[in-house]
Amino acid sequence: MNSLTVQRSEALTGQVRVPGDKSISHRAVLFGSLADGVSRVRGFPRGGDCLATLECVRRLGIEIEEAGADELLIHGRGLHGWQEPSLPLDCVTSGTTMRLLAGLVAGAGIFAVLSGGPQLSRRPMGRVAEPLRKMGAIVLGRQRGTLPPLAIQGGNLRGIDYRLPIASAQVKSAILLAGLFTHDLTVVVEPGPSRDHTERMLRAMGAPVHTLGAKITSEAPTTPLQPLDLRVPADMSSAAFLLTAAVLVPGSVITLEDVVLNPTRRGLFDILRRMGADLRISEETEVCGEPVGHITARPGPLTATTVAGEMVVRAIDELPVLAVAATQAHGITTVRNAEELRVKETDRISTVVAELRKLGAHIEAQPDGFIVEGPTPLRGAVVDSHGDHRLAMALCIAGLLAHGETTIMDTECMADSFPGFERVLVKLGAEVS
Repeated sequence: MNSLTVQRSEALTGQVRVPGDKSISHRAVLFGSLADGVSRVRGFPRGGDCLATLECVRRLGIEIEEAGADELLIHGRGLHGWQEPSLPLDCVTSGTTMRLLAGLVAGAGIFAVLSGGPQLSRRPMGRVAEPLRKMGAIVLGRQRGTLPPLAIQGGNLRGIDYRLPIASAQVKSAILLAGLFTHDLTVVVEPGPSRDHTERMLRAMGAPVHTLGAKITSEAPTTPLQPLDLRVPADMSSAAFLLTAAVLVPGSVITLEDVVLNPTRRGLFDILRRMGADLRISEETEVCGEPVGHITARPGPLTATTVAGEMVVRAIDELPVLAVAATQAHGITTVRNAEELRVKETDRISTVVAELRKLGAHIEAQPDGFIVEGPTPLRGAVVDSHGDHRLAMALCIAGLLAHGETTIMDTECMADSFPGFERVLVKLGAEVS
């Protein structure tokens, strides 16, 4: 089991580019395989989750050349070009891979088994299986199709009008993707906004995907999907840990380059600004329908806040590091409506609370979130990531603030989303060993 030891830090300074956005990278590989022609994707991250998607698409008969350390050439074969795989599609730990693949396999008219490791096998899949069955796919799995592995027989789907019980980009995407293979209209209605990378990328490729308020529609394209040519912008969820570090460590100035600024992904950025953080955007541009820019972060006195409703959806992956920031904010920070945290890689409510308490944080678990009282001096201790990459990185940031030495156990999992995270911290001036 790998571990990292982090010392209390002096000022962190520098300009870096974090790995390419996971959500966009998953979709670039999957959608590029459906295009008519060769898609070029630069800035592809080498994290475990995205590599799982890459290998699954290869097992579906798609040629993918690795033209450089982070460049892919995806030889798309059109909407109906996938071949039935001879082996299960191993999604490893990636829920995004499994849920988006489920929608595409259902539409593609092939049979496939979607599997994963122990961590993924505990994550709920009924929310995807139910609408796909309504569209006509056969979806089998453990506990009546609610847990992986999933066996899917697709084909001959019909469009549906489906109201999501909770806002979920992955479930929404699975339904919209299956809708590309129907002969009538598929409609998804969201209870609140969720990530819209699927809609943006498909529209950029020429797919008939339309958004009107909370309603999103898809249907079979009348012309082939156009290949992609993009440089994947930097991942806001990865940038969040460094932004939080810069906001909390006195004297820091960090600039993060080319970060995706999609409004559905800016939750933590907006929360930290509301709390008083000094965060500024520059060099704004657009990539494949996605807003992108540089972010410069400096410390500022933080005031506690309440996070609930649609803001939770916009910041769901960053809530573990928000808990760290809340330990240094003046007042009581409350996070609610975040029960989705309990079905991530770990029960992130329980694990975040348990591990931050070891460092001296005043944090209490709630059924749907947590309450943090600050500011509280943190003290070094031995803590455990529980194999959760987001928690591991959040604990590293906490270690930069703690008096003494903090050892984080089981840090190999950080490579799932941010390979080389510890090296970036060192480059910025942290003591990590």
